[in-house]
Amino acid sequence: MQKSRTSKFITIEGTEGVGKTTAVRIIQDYLTEHHQEFVSTREPGGTAIAEQIRTILLTPHDEKIIPTTELLLMFASRAQHVANVIVPALQANKWVISDRFVDASYAYQGGGRRIDLSKIALLDQWTVGDAQPDLTILLDASPEIGLARAKNRGPHDRIEQEKIDFFERVRAVYLKRAEQFPERFRVVDATQSLESIEQEIKSCLDKM
Repeated sequence: MQKSRTSKFITIEGTEGVGKTTAVRIIQDYLTEHHQEFVSTREPGGTAIAEQIRTILLTPHDEKIIPTTELLLMFASRAQHVANVIVPALQANKWVISDRFVDASYAYQGGGRRIDLSKIALLDQWTVGDAQPDLTILLDASPEIGLARAKNRGPHDRIEQEKIDFFERVRAVYLKRAEQFPERFRVVDATQSLESIEQEIKSCLDKM
């Protein structure tokens, strides 16, 4: 990917019910006001094939999806997403906003499923390469608060049906990665008012 690009790649991360959709909308509105072209996408998903994989991943099945299968499907979806959406958009100097990206695999499959992080890192290097985010906004809240909010959205998908300790491990890995990559991560308290969250996100964008 060209080194001289002026476009930016922004990812939104967090556990269930923390307001990622709202954060994406805030960024979309901000970029629209600043007349900046952008592509808004999500994971798993983002392309026709990746969306089919998303359906497999999130739909409850009689047959149990083992953690290894879940991880490989996530990265199969991501490979399509990176090659067919993210890289072409960035090369065209369009900003990219993604609801979840590779940090979600470290958190959900690494933390939640307890898969060795070195295996995830290998897939990350192979699949994502240098298509790394410029900014990752981590919306943080306790799993109890997030799941209570998510309950109002309708039936839980396959991953949302996990127990509370699963999401506690997910959150712990997210926060650890924020500590490891402070130049990229911005942690936003998702329990504060919408106005405060919007101000924090816009402040991050102003600095870019």
